[in-house]
Amino acid sequence: MKRNKLSDPLPDRSRIALSREEMREFGYRVVDLLAEHFANVREERVGSKADPAKLIPLFADDPPETGRDPNELLAQLERDVLPNNLRVDHPRFFAFVPGPNNFVSTMADAIAAGFNIFNGTWFGGSAAAALELGVIRWLGRICAMPATTGGLFVSGGSVANMTGLMAARHAVLKDCIDGATVYLSDQTHSSVERALRVIGFSREQIRKLESDRNFRLSINTLRAAIADDRRAGLRPFCIVANAGTTNTGAVDPIVELADLAAKEKLWLHVDGAFGAASILSKRGREMLDGLDRADSLTLDPHKWLFQSFECGCVLVRDAAILKSAFKIKADYLRDVYRETEEINPCDYGIQLTRSFRALKVWLSLQTFGVAAFRQAITRGFELAELAERELRARKGCEILSPAQMATVCFRFGKSDELQTQLVDEMMEDGYALLTSTALRGAVALRLCTINPRTTEEDIVETVKRLDKFARR
Repeated sequence: MKRNKLSDPLPDRSRIALSREEMREFGYRVVDLLAEHFANVREERVGSKADPAKLIPLFADDPPETGRDPNELLAQLERDVLPNNLRVDHPRFFAFVPGPNNFVSTMADAIAAGFNIFNGTWFGGSAAAALELGVIRWLGRICAMPATTGGLFVSGGSVANMTGLMAARHAVLKDCIDGATVYLSDQTHSSVERALRVIGFSREQIRKLESDRNFRLSINTLRAAIADDRRAGLRPFCIVANAGTTNTGAVDPIVELADLAAKEKLWLHVDGAFGAASILSKRGREMLDGLDRADSLTLDPHKWLFQSFECGCVLVRDAAILKSAFKIKADYLRDVYRETEEINPCDYGIQLTRSFRALKVWLSLQTFGVAAFRQAITRGFELAELAERELRARKGCEILSPAQMATVCFRFGKSDELQTQLVDEMMEDGYALLTSTALRGAVALRLCTINPRTTEEDIVETVKRLDKFARR
């Protein structure tokens, strides 16, 4: 049989490849760029928000038919992309929840991406699955959860919350959601409500309860809401507790909520995307009493474990429930399921194709040691308390929520417009950045201080500038 020959061998570019020399040159330039960024970021502006009319046209053209030199493209990125983002890893970035990643985590991402490690099945990535399992079990141990605990790494708190709530739906409701109700506070992260909508619940099934004076879920209000719904013939099934709210860092009364959940036979999901990692520290353990009683728990290593985006985590106290909720055997995966003792991460969440997120957590912990992480977390608490002291010393500044979980909320003067103006002026100034939120209907400024590379001087000077702008 005569075979049709292929065309001439493809050149490197048509094989979507660079030569070894080109790879080394480009790679070294990228590493140098990153090393300089990590070394010098505190000398840079915190970042800027660009004008869409100017920025969008820069990237509107179709890709070229003939490729360009990647080193030239890197120069374009340095000019047009990197300066036009907020530097969430900057020591004086206090907005939202900062992202103080570390260089080892960044290099781990490069390794995982460079080898394109598949982390969906034991068959496809045995060592990746084993390493992830080891890190998951360690996280379960530091949270004092039982040996039956399982989980996986996901993109962030949004997917982690969805995964935990899916486990709750499956375990308590057997996936029949008619008349089911779930309870959370008005301080709960928006991703929880979004997750509930994604897995089938309507707004009418979500009970968003007013928080108490300390911005915590009120046990009495919750108890009354559950009783009202039972009398109405509805089916309460889940309580969502906060282990460090984004707004104020508040921690709900987890022990009392766990007692109520046990009495009412409800699932207790704890959203600790922000605060749960602080359990590594003495301060965190004191605030997070009862965390070990969660049925499911969200924890984001890309927040207070100092990892690069994206890196979230979900833990479920009975891994078998998670597996029962998600496992589906496909015909094309018949070779994956020959050995029953092998653990397949895809059985515990929504993704089959998964990146090797656990690698950066493992490599960072191995490089720096747990003690360094513990000290770095503790510093976040101390910095927020320093900020509160500095703010209290300023005339006309009111503390709306004292420092807790490395977060303090406050305002200058009585005008909501002034708070917005201060955010804009700090952005324009470039030295530090904070953002606003709403507490009890009033606009509040907010500092979140989890970056371990933030100094005392950074805090003092930031408050000084806020005070100066407020007095203009």
